Amino acid sequence: MKNDIDKIDDAVLALLALTLHDENEYGARAWKGHDWDALGRLHDKGMIHDPVGMAKSVVLTPEGLAKCRELFDTLFTRES
Repeated sequence: MKNDIDKIDDAVLALLALTLHDENEYGARAWKGHDWDALGRLHDKGMIHDPVGMAKSVVLTPEGLAKCRELFDTLFTRES
């Protein structure tokens, strides 16, 4: 079987929700302790700004932040 890269990217984007901080109308920041290839693909998809640099966090775009929350709810929550 081959890895489904899009599913991996969705999981990484969803997991960024666990470390969200500094939210504003332009997006939010999240710690970037994830696979560099996945972060690069998320950047290519417009979900985060360029992850390369000295900062220990990445900036999610407004679209990326909305998708991050949606995926987190889909993948990691359940009814009480």
